[in-house]
Amino acid sequence: MTPITAIFTARAGLTAFLALGALAGGHSEADALSARVKLACAGDYFSFCSQHSPSSPAVRQCMRSNGLKLSDRCVSALIAAGEVSSDEVARRQAAK
Repeated sequence: MTPITAIFTARAGLTAFLALGALAGGHSEADALSARVKLACAGDYFSFCSQHSPSSPAVRQCMRSNGLKLSDRCVSALIAAGEVSSDEVARRQAAK
């Protein structure tokens, strides 16, 4: 795969991820994850949890179980959105 093809593939994947999240829940609780979280965590989603629908409860469980592997950008966005507390992140990192 050429670098340009890889970029287009990544952009297409990100677009699909965001579109699925937007279509899945409208303005319901299932759509509680902000666009900021979706953008910050897209790479982590594709690396660890893409077998789950972006709006499913299973994707949240998958992201939690992979918490120590998530990027700093994703973790920061999850903290800001109230999906995880900074205390929980600190406890998990200390227990490594």
